[in-house]
Amino acid sequence: MKSTPISLIAGVVALAAVTGLAALTVPGGEGVVEAKAAARLPVERSSLLCPAPSTSDVAETTYTSFTPAGKDGGEAGAAELKPADPLPADEDAPADEEKTEGDEEKADADEEKVPDGKPVISLKDLGKPATADTSKSDAPALVGTATGRLAPGWTAQQTTTAAAGGARGLLGVSCTAPDTDFWFPGASTGEGRQDYVHLTNPDDTAAVADIELYGAEGPLESAVGEGITVPARSSVPMLISTLTGEAAENVTVHVTTRTGRVGAVVSAAEDEVGSDWLAASADPAGTQILPGIPADATSVRLVAFAPGEADADVKVQLLGKTGPLSPAGNATLHIKSQMTASVDLKDVTRGEPGSLRLSPTDGSTTPVVAALRVVRGTGAKQEVAFIPATGPVGERASVADNRAKGSVLSLTAPGETAEVKVTASAGSGGGEATAKTYTVKGGTTMEITPEVPAGLKGGYALTVEPESGGPVHAARTLTIAEGGVGMFTVQTLPDDEGAVEVPAVEQDLSVLDD
Repeated sequence: MKSTPISLIAGVVALAAVTGLAALTVPGGEGVVEAKAAARLPVERSSLLCPAPSTSDVAETTYTSFTPAGKDGGEAGAAELKPADPLPADEDAPADEEKTEGDEEKADADEEKVPDGKPVISLKDLGKPATADTSKSDAPALVGTATGRLAPGWTAQQTTTAAAGGARGLLGVSCTAPDTDFWFPGASTGEGRQDYVHLTNPDDTAAVADIELYGAEGPLESAVGEGITVPARSSVPMLISTLTGEAAENVTVHVTTRTGRVGAVVSAAEDEVGSDWLAASADPAGTQILPGIPADATSVRLVAFAPGEADADVKVQLLGKTGPLSPAGNATLHIKSQMTASVDLKDVTRGEPGSLRLSPTDGSTTPVVAALRVVRGTGAKQEVAFIPATGPVGERASVADNRAKGSVLSLTAPGETAEVKVTASAGSGGGEATAKTYTVKGGTTMEITPEVPAGLKGGYALTVEPESGGPVHAARTLTIAEGGVGMFTVQTLPDDEGAVEVPAVEQDLSVLDD
């Protein structure tokens, strides 16, 4: 007759582990099974993936790896980014009938470039970034893992400067965590654009991915976007315009996996304008925040998509220095289901930094995804960057690869006023960390130039930690002058997910006594 109480106890323990706090008094009052509230503990392992940086012969790429200083203790661990494996040779390619002496020398040189599995960059210390550089046009994608005390909040930045050519620009991207679902509003298959989806597989088995494209009139026909195999620990770039015969200026790209997981990011190069990476939008939601529009933006284009079965009507607001305002003539945007909507907001910031908020006009929660195409400069001195919708900072977020000059941080409080601590880390080559707290008024965007660490040598990282008040969204703009062009890139700072909830369960086994 003890089977019923024991089964009941087991069920309640399982339920308590899910709900966080529960208690049960067993019939007769002989024992109590109790589950404590879930504790937030640091993660023990993190994964990051960086796409192949550039095929340009004049490009210079810097990798920066960083884990913010946290509580002492925990395993020492490691944080390394290694080259992805080369793709298998095309078995259908014709073999060379004969090779000249020059061909053999070139083949020998190529063999020397084959990744040998050694880390491109290794992080040794908390609170101090590590850096590495390459100028190779065939630099591979990177697959990275951090363990132990280096895992919580680990971030890596890939920054490429291409001074000339069709891909001229400053291309920056925060290396991404692997996942199974990505949305990229703001891509294009139009004339003058060369956009690639980079898919990187971190695991030891192949992944299979699908790529769907949506234009202004709905899905774009594609016979080759399904069942794309990404070999184990390898990276596959797909030119978006080859996936469909339809040219569309504004396209939403949806990447999903049938098996496995990948890191996904889009490289976008626009003739006579510039190039940059387009990171994935935050997950579909009724309200989206797009932070960090530079004050001197000369053109801002909003691209949005409603992935559900219902249309979405959203209110468009610029959160500026003094509060929210609606762009003239573009106070609302109607987004038809499964169709990409876009609107040219021109120089919406009008000399002041700002962020964009999309929210339902009728109180509904129809989910949307969104991104901004931002241009600075005019004529031959134009440069482009992309700002995807991003989640709040949460507990903490960091962005690596900041320089002594050219870094600007945007902090947006879409709701209540917030107190935010900003820490500039020690430099990669020396210097001492410094921290300062800022008050961001509700409904506004604050743009700050971070205090450079004392004695800075090399680059440094920025860590944002809200201390009180409402949620905060953040973005960092990095600007580098090259050939008279103010080349720039923008990275958003969502929560670093350095901690996870772990339910704690206790049980009183005395109930099993006779």
